[in-house]
Amino acid sequence: MESIKETVLEIVFAVLPITVLVIILQFTLIGLPLEVFLQFLIGVVMVSVGLILFLIGVHLGLLPMGEMIGAALPNTGKISLVVLFAFLMGFVVTVAEPDVRVLATQIDVVSQGEISKNLLIFVVALGVAIFVGLAMLRIILKIPITYILVVGYGLIFLLAAFTPPNFVPISFDAGGVTTGPMTVPFILALGVGVARVLGGKSTSADGFGMVALASIGPVLAIMLLGVIFG
Repeated sequence: MESIKETVLEIVFAVLPITVLVIILQFTLIGLPLEVFLQFLIGVVMVSVGLILFLIGVHLGLLPMGEMIGAALPNTGKISLVVLFAFLMGFVVTVAEPDVRVLATQIDVVSQGEISKNLLIFVVALGVAIFVGLAMLRIILKIPITYILVVGYGLIFLLAAFTPPNFVPISFDAGGVTTGPMTVPFILALGVGVARVLGGKSTSADGFGMVALASIGPVLAIMLLGVIFG
């Protein structure tokens, strides 16, 4: 019960500043039609309720399940199986990520259907999945995260020179939207679960950094898509 109360207060304090700011602007500078302003207030209530329910669901279901799966996979004794399931988990949670769908819809509209929503979601999810699998392999093989980050971002800057200019900002936005409320809790919990079994004394160092690695994948994937379309 205490955790639910904390979640409610967390969401209220998160949503309240933007709500107060819009109300002040409404009655001082903007003066939007009453219908639009009422829609905003209704939207604020719906978003707040939705976020409260979502975060409660994350704490009750996603985080424990992610950690349990992450702890159970290494017990199979097969590296390929651990990496495969990490790949599949990265793919499906990205497909379910609301932020990715918002970005894909906007790009579909702006490009007038040339870059379809489903294609973009698939490419972004594939990029995340590959790097989640790579991040899991890093935990197993004890590879320093700095090596993968340097190589990953080196490839990004190198590929940016060959990517059409309009795809470069899209690619970095794709990397940003994958760090959304659906993907992050599950990927972090999965990494912590695996690191708890395999990490030994370096559980904290090994279990985190997965989101940073996962966000490299969609950037590279969209840049490659830009090279193909270009």
